Amino acid sequence: MYLEIISPEFTLFSGEVTSVAVPGVDGEFEMLNNHASIISTLKKGTIKIYGDITIEENLKDKFEKGPEKGTFLSINSGTVELKENKIIALVD
Repeated sequence: MYLEIISPEFTLFSGEVTSVAVPGVDGEFEMLNNHASIISTLKKGTIKIYGDITIEENLKDKFEKGPEKGTFLSINSGTVELKENKIIALVD
């Protein structure tokens, strides 16, 4: 499944992932391959990215390795859309 995380300044991440957990306004939820289409508003929290991913060198300070096997990105708010195994997260 393909994930793209976009901030007002630039694209923070784009690439293939195994799964993604996001802080939805009604609670955290995880999206896996072949998940049903969804659009949601995001609240302040952490996007958790799972899979063998590579973060660009100039953006590594924005991400942290989680206690589990995952890479985490803190956000203030945003929206997320998943359609046909492509996730686009617009974050602040």
